[in-house]
Amino acid sequence: MLWHKTIGEGPERVIALHGWFGDHRAYAGLFDMLDTERFTYAFVDYRGYGHARDLAGPYTIGQVAQDALALAESLGWNRFHVIGHSMGGKAAQKVAIDGGSRVKSLIAITPVPAPAMPVDDATFGFFSGVCDSDETGLALIGGSVGDRLSKVWMKRLLAGARATAKPEAFRGYMQSFIRDDLSAGADKVTIPILALAGEHDNGVRAEVVQAVFPQIFPKAALTVEVLANSGHYPMDEIPVYLATRIEAFLGEAAGA
Repeated sequence: MLWHKTIGEGPERVIALHGWFGDHRAYAGLFDMLDTERFTYAFVDYRGYGHARDLAGPYTIGQVAQDALALAESLGWNRFHVIGHSMGGKAAQKVAIDGGSRVKSLIAITPVPAPAMPVDDATFGFFSGVCDSDETGLALIGGSVGDRLSKVWMKRLLAGARATAKPEAFRGYMQSFIRDDLSAGADKVTIPILALAGEHDNGVRAEVVQAVFPQIFPKAALTVEVLANSGHYPMDEIPVYLATRIEAFLGEAAGA
């Protein structure tokens, strides 16, 4: 069973999938704000990250989704919600597509869309450069939050990513979230979906989320919202509001 940190003892079960820069601790800013009586959360570390650092690949978004579904089965969670941030948002979409009636709702936070990203060679080269260059990594982080946040915070985020992820895992997931098209079957998904874009996110731009998600999930009960005063990392930038919005949506979905 994939490593996970469990918080809560509530009847509504939630699997949370992290992004490229960091492991399950990407959600740490929310931990003390969660309603542990209504919800039980499982915050996952992927293969090659954190407590699962020594677990062999493949280091792909599709494998993350398979592992999340296997975790739910191992926990005896016949029905559950799924949350994903950034590349974890792409994995969460795949969980929603493949999980069928087991998945009650999806929250995609500043998410990479399920299809392959339409990037040119120069852009792919830039992302590849992040794997080896701290300067390039800081440039990517800065752009993803509108170049408006503390350099100290940016360096901490990058250092955490370097420390938790095996280099081959970090590179493998990057190639997967850019190149892999995981959207097959999305047109059959009918569950409630909340897609949250960051006002200042210049990586996964709000207008992209607003345009693409209705096309990917035409039959879903979809809500797309733009998070004010946030870029790509709302768990750090606006944690109180994010936790509040997540649990309000989960509560609505649980009653649906």
